[in-house]
Amino acid sequence: MTAPATERALCRHCLLPVGGRGMRRTIDGAAELFCCYGCCLAYQVRQGHGEESEATWLLIRLGVSAFLAMNVMTVSLLVYSGGFEGADAGLLPWVHLLLWVLATPVLFLLGGPFLGDAWRQVRQGRLGSASLITLAAGAAYLYSCVSLLAGGDHLYFDTATMLLVLFTLGRYLEAIARARAMRNLAPLLEAEGQWATIVEGAVESRRAACELSPGALVRVRPGERFPVDGLVVEGESQADEALVTGESRPLAKSVGAPVIAGSINLDGPLLVRVTCAGAATRWARISRAVRDALGRKSPIQNAVDRVAGAAVPVVVLLAAATVLFWWRVVPLDQAMMVGLAVLVVACPCGLGFAAGLAGSLGIAKLARRGCLVRDGGVLESLAAIRAIAFDKTGTITLGRMRLAGIETDGVATDEALVRAAGLELHAEHRLAEGIVAAASSRGLTPMPADQVRAVPGRGIHGICGGAPVAAGTGVWMRARGWQIPPRLAARAEALEASGCSVVHLGWDGQVRALLWFDDALRPDSGPTIEALRRRGIMITLLTGDLPAAARRMAAAAGIDDWHAALSPEAKQDQLAQLRRAHGAIAMVGDGLNDGPVLTAADVGIAVGGATDLAREAADLVLPEDGLSLLPWVLTIARDARRTILTSLAWAFGYNLFALGLAMSGLLQPLVAAGMMAASSLIVVLNSLRMEHGPEPEAMVGTAASQNARPPVSSGASASAPI
Repeated sequence: MTAPATERALCRHCLLPVGGRGMRRTIDGAAELFCCYGCCLAYQVRQGHGEESEATWLLIRLGVSAFLAMNVMTVSLLVYSGGFEGADAGLLPWVHLLLWVLATPVLFLLGGPFLGDAWRQVRQGRLGSASLITLAAGAAYLYSCVSLLAGGDHLYFDTATMLLVLFTLGRYLEAIARARAMRNLAPLLEAEGQWATIVEGAVESRRAACELSPGALVRVRPGERFPVDGLVVEGESQADEALVTGESRPLAKSVGAPVIAGSINLDGPLLVRVTCAGAATRWARISRAVRDALGRKSPIQNAVDRVAGAAVPVVVLLAAATVLFWWRVVPLDQAMMVGLAVLVVACPCGLGFAAGLAGSLGIAKLARRGCLVRDGGVLESLAAIRAIAFDKTGTITLGRMRLAGIETDGVATDEALVRAAGLELHAEHRLAEGIVAAASSRGLTPMPADQVRAVPGRGIHGICGGAPVAAGTGVWMRARGWQIPPRLAARAEALEASGCSVVHLGWDGQVRALLWFDDALRPDSGPTIEALRRRGIMITLLTGDLPAAARRMAAAAGIDDWHAALSPEAKQDQLAQLRRAHGAIAMVGDGLNDGPVLTAADVGIAVGGATDLAREAADLVLPEDGLSLLPWVLTIARDARRTILTSLAWAFGYNLFALGLAMSGLLQPLVAAGMMAASSLIVVLNSLRMEHGPEPEAMVGTAASQNARPPVSSGASASAPI
């Protein structure tokens, strides 16, 4: 079921999910959404402009309230210390009235926003931290008012006003800290609102980047972000692509060089021709993926939200029970102070964002390296992974069939290659691409072919140089009645047994050459798998290829467990067996037939060259040539889970300990308010430690240098290697 749009939205200030507790405010004429009053306050202070701005009014409210609260506290201290006894006792009623006059504006200036939030929460059938704050400050104020009217001496206007000042200031500081934690995320979310300078003849105009089509010309000045993917047609400069690719070094850009949306133009103005629609750039895809991921709560977040929602009514009941208990021992006013301390110190503010902040930081860190996470729950699932299954073709291999060798019978190698290339120019399969690429690398011109017909799964035939030419499997060639020399037949059998793909080429009714192909192992496959193994991950290879090819590639990549000749359904069955044996399992793939398998795994991971189906089915999409990032991604996921658990343990433990102190009567409400704010700040600082985690170069780069493996051989000696 799709979550409501409000719950998926992000806070305008700290970029954390708003959830059901969000508040909407009109700031400088624009409707903005915030996750809490502190973020609303911090945003307006930071973004306000001019004397008429809301930010100025907020600063005035906070400043006036703090001034009044300090005066209330000073006068109250004089009363508590006996400064109005003896000859000055007659002034005491007027002093009490002065305290009421000073405290009342504070209740309206700072208590108003909390009261509004509490009322909205009550209308939604729930209680939140704003309700506790309103109850605590309101109870102290109302009790003091009743005592004042009754002529009593026990007034607590100082408690009511300082609670509101401390809470407001604490919320502001928390919001600033959360925004600092998420500061690197903002550029990743700007793609959807990016504008571009369009050049049409001698006229320049501004247009939304998402409306641009390929072929348009865009002017990018120094210091601006490239709004589109394109090619430089005029100018020279350098670009910082760290946001999208993670590359820390500036890259030179001149005429003909590609530029990436989201990167920064550093030096000179550039004229760029758009090559990709604005809404389809990699930056735009990252922006959409990150926004969607941040807007979806993880299982831990959902569980914590339920606990926090249930905790508030329990705290209210505990506070009431505490007041009733202490009323039997001490006067009512002292019992109420103990109850107020319970309300204040048990405020579940830290619980509200402990999981969300760490998860968002992890998603942001991955996104800065081009790794797209579908939702926050993916990090939790990744942290629990104990086994990873890899597809072969296009995942641990390059997925490009390489012509490994040619063996001929009575004809020149180049003659066979030009005839094969002329025929295969009309085909679209991967073996055809390998033949054409091999001819081009030798500087050979393919022989023109006519009347070309392809037989799916069998081969292709046509006319080259006035003679019938065919290329395909040995079975198909025999079925056509073409003779295969015994030497070539034996050679083909040996090559196929070793896992190579073999093409029989012939003309004039006889097979005259064999062309065999092999896939190349990705250079980073071996180091990546070794790095995963060091992290305690069990590795397996699942492929639909022949057992011989699977065995050879598995050995080259350092994989001991492999399963070959698997259909997509058989791969799913194999995943189920691995899950029963090892626990949570991830699947890494890129092909069209990987979509169902990626969905069946606990975490589906697609590499950058993945088909659209694999990308849609995957929970995590690695950038192109980003397989080496996988160990680092796993480390980030585990760090995020560890941070979430430690923050939650601290928040729960701290609140329970402080709650015990408060119920025992050992905490004053003002001390409790300070402890609550300190607890939330500690949770933020704990999450900030993720910013100093390891970088992928330090992890996989070391593995690459220590665990490099020799290149894959075809397993057969080539008479004419390519």
